[in-house]
Amino acid sequence: MDALLIMILSFAGYLLMYKLYGRYVGYKIFQLNDTNPVPSVELEDGTDYVPTKKEIIFGHHFTSIAGTGPIVGPAVAIIWGWVPALLWVFVGSIIMGAVHDFGSLIISMRNQGKSISEYTAKYINSRTKIFFFLIIFIELWIVVSIFGLVIAELFKMYPSSVFPVWVQIPIAIALGRAVYKKQVNLTLWSVYAVVLMYITVALGVWLPLNMPPVFGLSAIGVWTILLFIYAFFASVLPVTTLLQPRDYMNAHQLLVAMVLLTLGVVFASLGGELKMVAPAVQSAPKDAPSMWPFLFITIACGAISGWHSLVSSGTTSKQVRKESDSLFVGYGSMIMESVLALFVIIAVSAGIGMGLKENGETLLGVSAWTTHYASWAAAKGLGSKVSAFVVGSANMLTAIGIPLKFGLTIMGVFVASFAGTTLDTATRIQRYLMSETFPKTFGNRYISTASALLLATFLVFSTGANGKGALILWPLLGAINQTLAGLSLIIATVYLKSRGGLKWLVTGIPAVFMVVMSFWATIENQIRFLQNNVLLTTINFIIILSILWVVAEGIIRFIKVNDSGEIQFTTVD
Repeated sequence: MDALLIMILSFAGYLLMYKLYGRYVGYKIFQLNDTNPVPSVELEDGTDYVPTKKEIIFGHHFTSIAGTGPIVGPAVAIIWGWVPALLWVFVGSIIMGAVHDFGSLIISMRNQGKSISEYTAKYINSRTKIFFFLIIFIELWIVVSIFGLVIAELFKMYPSSVFPVWVQIPIAIALGRAVYKKQVNLTLWSVYAVVLMYITVALGVWLPLNMPPVFGLSAIGVWTILLFIYAFFASVLPVTTLLQPRDYMNAHQLLVAMVLLTLGVVFASLGGELKMVAPAVQSAPKDAPSMWPFLFITIACGAISGWHSLVSSGTTSKQVRKESDSLFVGYGSMIMESVLALFVIIAVSAGIGMGLKENGETLLGVSAWTTHYASWAAAKGLGSKVSAFVVGSANMLTAIGIPLKFGLTIMGVFVASFAGTTLDTATRIQRYLMSETFPKTFGNRYISTASALLLATFLVFSTGANGKGALILWPLLGAINQTLAGLSLIIATVYLKSRGGLKWLVTGIPAVFMVVMSFWATIENQIRFLQNNVLLTTINFIIILSILWVVAEGIIRFIKVNDSGEIQFTTVD
């Protein structure tokens, strides 16, 4: 099928389902009501709890949930063919992912902005909260560590992206100060900021920055330390100082990138240059695990991702100013992320065929795709994941007159910027988690943030000065993440069952699917890890026990809730 037709039909489907199913879930299932109190207003403190316009908080939420997730997942899963990847991204996001994100957000808003592990104690019990805490803590530990590495790798691969990514920080601070202190026009000054940002992108092409080794540390290690220092300050500052304006800018960056990619698909297709060169279905690629269940684990962000429940109940629920805004922010952001995943699928299944340089030779068409995706090992590396999207996208941008080297920088900055928002948001959420769970020890935000980053630093340098120690736990992330998605849906199902009727089916059916897929993948991982890795075997076994415990407790609590919702939940302190 032509890439242009895929894009048009998908766009129409996303818009229609947001208007129909999204509003049904929001107003019929969760019964949004703007007269209900919200934590951003009730607990406003100017640092974490800040009532915010939905357009701004949409920018924060979207860029935080996205990161590189909707890029790396589809860029690997395309090895099973573009049809399975496209179907999972489209259907999964509408009936599972968006419901999961929105449900986690609104439930947290109705529980004083508490994190998902905290309100688990209310809707199930305090024992389950402990297992939830373990899963979330491990995921955040890996995410903070890995995203430091991801950005460092991007800086190494695309040195022209370094200057514009770092300059975004003072631009964002200036934008935040202008909007909140001087009350300037938000739209107009946002345009100024984005234009300035793209000027720095152009400068980055002429000012590539390569980090040399420092005191025995590799360039990757040095960048990671600098990024963690940035994450510390970004995570303790008031959200209005850096987090909101930077993420709002990145949301505009996304819109610009999507417009450019849309035009690229249109003109490259009309010019006959853009063709689907990936196979429609490839059920048994070389050395790859089986499509079932690993397709649903490999593509998380873009379809459904447990990470999103942490953002929804971590930072976003403390900033949404009224319940009706939560639908646009929660459900709408997931749909937008799925659109990004759609562009990734087109880039890595068609755009890459417009030209791929390998060993000094430029490959075209099917040969470009088959060379890059010759085997699972070739496709799953971090560099391969990112480069497939960046190169494919930059190729499509040449169809609208953007030189390849500029296109590569634009997309490199785009990916690095999104990864940066995930890094500082994950650090802030880890701080919330630690302070909520152990308030006496980690109640101070500086101590909890520093502790979270020190743990991540320990993991990063656990294999030496190369700064790649986080890759030790990388094989766990997909299954842990999707496990969290399934368990979050279980909590939402118990919540909806308590409100009466059959509303719980909206989250219950996706919950069963995700728990089965993630548990299946976790068991297969355990069999593989048993062969040669004690650390992964141990942590994976903890995850298996946690799944079984939370599912069992969730079923027991679900049964105890009658159709009238008559059950006394534990109070969340």
